[in-house]
Amino acid sequence: MGASGQVLFLAWIGAVAGPPILITAWALLQRSGRFRLAWALTALAAPLYVLGVWTFLVEPRVLVTREVVIESPTWRGPPVRLGLISDTHVAAPHVDARRIQKIVARMNALSPDVVLLLGDYAGGHEPAAMRAAPQRSEILRGVAAFKGLRARYGVYAVLGNHDWWYDGPAIESALTLAGATVLENGAVAVDRPEGRLWIAGLADLESTRKQPSYPTALASLPPNEPVVVMSHWPDPFVAAPRRVALTVAGHTHCGQVNLPLVGRLVHASHAARRWGCGIYVEGGRQLYVTGGVGVSILPVRFRAPPELVVITLRGRP
Repeated sequence: MGASGQVLFLAWIGAVAGPPILITAWALLQRSGRFRLAWALTALAAPLYVLGVWTFLVEPRVLVTREVVIESPTWRGPPVRLGLISDTHVAAPHVDARRIQKIVARMNALSPDVVLLLGDYAGGHEPAAMRAAPQRSEILRGVAAFKGLRARYGVYAVLGNHDWWYDGPAIESALTLAGATVLENGAVAVDRPEGRLWIAGLADLESTRKQPSYPTALASLPPNEPVVVMSHWPDPFVAAPRRVALTVAGHTHCGQVNLPLVGRLVHASHAARRWGCGIYVEGGRQLYVTGGVGVSILPVRFRAPPELVVITLRGRP
């Protein structure tokens, strides 16, 4: 059990032991005549208990579906529905292969035309050689569950930094076996009766083979055909050319903790401060950053629930 798992285990202990401890303390203070202290303790401890249970045990297990419409001035042809799944982090707390199967079923029910997998399928930070066999098996079974995805024009994937820390080629092979087309600074054509579009994918910033490059990924594309670019990190978006109808990314987890007034406490990368979660438009270029499904470092989410996203991408009238 890693540090994150140990924290989750302690959270479960606190969730079970918290009420009887609080009730006992309240009763003892009442009996000793310390009525104000008893009620002050209750007023302080009860909200903290509820907040802790929600943050550690409830919100990381929910799954929100977001339907988003994005209009792009460079989009050509009829709209396309893009299903986004990111940062599943299998074998980290809250996510196992069985949950991925449920996520796949939820995505299929949304009827996307294309499903885009945006990286970080492996949880944890250690390389595969340092993992126990059951954990390695769980990660690969989680990736294999993507085989159940149903999309009219296919499933496409990029790798994330956790995948490279784990074993990039192994995750890539597992995605291919699951029926996904893995892209690393490359693009593929999607032929629709209504007109062709392109799906491109950027290399991960932690890749041991390449660095992300829009020019390389788009080199084979005809000049006027619409293209959607996948990136695990939002950071490469700074170099996105105007011809790209939309760049989609993950990695940020929407901060995992998003406090009222204060905002996100943690930024997963330099660009996550600028493009942390949701839709961004800069100079006519468009980026969508999804908060993904899993957790990293700590097994918590607060006001940043796990999500599936379906984007309807269409031309601007």
